[in-house]
Amino acid sequence: MTLDLSSDELLSTTRAVRHRLDLTRPVPRQLLEECVDLAVQAPTGRNRQRWHFVIVTDPERRAALADVWRDGVRTPGVSEPVPERDVRRADVAHMERVYSGAAHLYQHIHEVPAIVVPCVEGRTDNASVLRQAGTWGSILPAVWSFMLAARARGLGSCWTTGNLVHEKESARVLGIPYDDVMQAAFIPVAFTLGTDFRPARRIPREEVLHWDAW
Repeated sequence: MTLDLSSDELLSTTRAVRHRLDLTRPVPRQLLEECVDLAVQAPTGRNRQRWHFVIVTDPERRAALADVWRDGVRTPGVSEPVPERDVRRADVAHMERVYSGAAHLYQHIHEVPAIVVPCVEGRTDNASVLRQAGTWGSILPAVWSFMLAARARGLGSCWTTGNLVHEKESARVLGIPYDDVMQAAFIPVAFTLGTDFRPARRIPREEVLHWDAW
C-alpha cells in the first residue's frame, strides 16, 4: 500500500528523516525490495547498471556498522561548522533542528530497523572530474529513486556518509570487495512517525536559477 501523494507532493515532501524514524517497527523485506525494483529503473551511464544495494537488518551486523559510522562521524574535520554565510541563507531555527536530528540519529543509529548502503562498481579515487561525474551520476539517481519509493510507502530515510570515513572497515563488516566496489552512502530506513511531511523552506529561486549564463 502506498500513500496518496501526487508526483509533486512526493518530490517536495521527501525529507531527510531523523527524529521521526520509528525505531520499534520492523520494515518488511518486501517493501525494501519494491524500493530497489523502482531504484534500478533510474537512468545510468551507458546503461551499465553498476549499482548494488546492501540492506542490513540483522541486529548484530547493524550494530557493527553503526559503530563504524559513529567513528566516522566523530573523526575531526568530518563534521565541519556551517559557514556563517550559509547560516544566514538558511533558517537558523531549521539549522538547530538539523543539528538536533543529527544528534538523535547518532544516539539511535544502531536501533534503526534497516540500513541501506548503496554501492557502485568502480572506484573514483584520484579520478578526473569527468570520470567522477559518470560514476556518481550512475548511482545517485537510483538512490534518490529508492528514497522516493520509500517515502511513498510510509518509510523515512536520510542520506548520510559517516561510513565513508572508514570505508574499508565498513566494507569488511559487509563483505564488500573494496578494491572493485565503492560505497556511496549510509541510509537509515524506517517507518515514519506520522506521514504529514511538508515542503522544506529553501532559499529563493532567484538565488539559484541562471538563464543562459551564470
